[in-house]
Formats: sequence, structure tokens, C-alpha cells
Amino acid sequence: MSKNIAKLQNPHLDTMPSDFLYHLDINVTNTKDTSDIQQKFGDVRVICMGGTVSRMRELTLYLRKILAVSDSSDPVDLSERGHRYAMFKVGPVLCVSHGVGSSTFSVVLHELLKLVKYARCQDPVFLRIGTCGGIGVPPGTVVVTKDAFNGLLRNEHEIAILGERVVRPAQFSADLIKDIMTYGADPNDTFQIISANTMGTDCFYEGQGRTDGAICEYTEKDKMAFLQKCHDLGIRNIEMEASMFASVTQKVGVKAGDVCVTLVNRLKGDQVTITMDQKHEFEQRPFLVTGRYIKKLLHE
Repeated sequence: MSKNIAKLQNPHLDTMPSDFLYHLDINVTNTKDTSDIQQKFGDVRVICMGGTVSRMRELTLYLRKILAVSDSSDPVDLSERGHRYAMFKVGPVLCVSHGVGSSTFSVVLHELLKLVKYARCQDPVFLRIGTCGGIGVPPGTVVVTKDAFNGLLRNEHEIAILGERVVRPAQFSADLIKDIMTYGADPNDTFQIISANTMGTDCFYEGQGRTDGAICEYTEKDKMAFLQKCHDLGIRNIEMEASMFASVTQKVGVKAGDVCVTLVNRLKGDQVTITMDQKHEFEQRPFLVTGRYIKKLLHE
């Protein structure tokens, strides 16, 4: 089977003699000879991303076990000097923090896409692992996103470029979704794994129809009507990254998937009421699902 190297949609990159991936603190000193970058990152097959540094560090330790990487040292943050994001490497997998929301995520996503290009990584797979609010599913449900909707309930991502409104489609790879659902589930799991649509909003409070923010100019009835409309569109979870993530990766033609666990059923309330112990256990569930998929992928 032929291997593909990421081909980005920016002709200007071909004319740049060097490229400093500022937020990752990685300097590509010679774009015509990236052998040093290839030596460090050329073996990368999977890029896992999540909101917090602690979660990505924990994922790194977990992947060491299931991938049988013999390393008992404390994970090293390869982007520590950048003071923005954290990046850990475990075998052929990168674990990178992306912050909260599409704006912070898009910054590191652009630089990671350039990194796999310069490193000539073959068939890289990008996975987001996180938490979310559910719509009509119980807390603890793992949702693998199919189509990503924005806050206007459109299956697209909207961005302002050079003062103009640019709209791009936002779908994740059907083949990858199928593989995650096939290899990520286990008959002994005590939780449900579903594939469904996701809404990625620009705001945690008003953008997601919450009534517990600092500002709210709608009624409980308005909120419930909105959430029901989301449910009718096949949306089963809400977070703040999916539409941008799907759109960018679809645009450049790399496989990507979004695997999140629900912490609350928004049809029953806005506040997260599970205990911290439950929250920690729930957060391990996307680790289990993506870990099984990664293990299968790397042994193909």
C-alpha cells in the first residue's frame, strides 16, 4: 500500500527558505533539507491532541504501557520553551495540548500540519481527545464525531479571511470513523461508544445555550428548543473545536477524528454534577478507545 505525505494548501511555503514553528518552538532552518526534522519526527504516525497539558502527559504515560515503550522517565515537553503548548513523544505518537476552543487549537494545528510535512511523515492521523456536553446521552458516553456543525447549526466552519467570510465543509473521514468504532470498542466496556454529529461552538456559555453564564438573554424554554433542534440534526455532543478541526484537516486531505466523552446531558441541565472521581474515570474512556485504535493501526 502506497504511503502519502501531507500536501498542504499553501504555495508560499515552497518559497520560504526557513520556517520557525513559533508556538511549538521548532525551527526548520532549511526547508529544502529537513533531514534533522525527519530524524526527530519522521516516524510519527499519529498526532493526539487534547485541551490540557496534564491530560496529554497522562495520555503519554498510558500509551507507553499499551505500545510497550520501555521508558520510565518523566515525559519531556518538547515545546516547553514556547510557553504556549506542550508536546510529548511516545514512539510514533505525538501528544499535544491545544487549549480551549478553536482559536487556540487552530494555531497549533497549523504548525503541527507543517511539522508532519517537513518531517515527511507517512499517512499521519490526527486525533482529538477531550470532554464535552452530551445531548440526549448519559454522562460517560464516548462520541466519535461524524459531521461537525457550527454554532449556527450548519455543517461547516466559518472564518474571516482578509475581511471576507469564508465557509468550508466540516466532515471527518468516514473510513477513520469506521476503524475507530471497530477497533476502539471492547465487548467488556461498561460504557457506550457511538458515532454521531457534534456541534463546535465559539463560546462555552451563550454559544452553547447555557443559562448559567454571566450574560443570558433567552429563556429556559428557548434553550430547550435549541437543544432539541440540535438533537433533531443528529447532534449528540457539544464542544468548541470540532467544526474547525474537521474543516482544516478536510481541506488539506489528512485523516482526522474527534473522540470525546460526555460529562453532562444538557437536556437535563447545564451544570456538571458528577464527582471528580467519576470525571477522572470518564476521561480515561477516550484513552481506551483511541489507544486500541492506535495499537491496531501501528501493527498493520
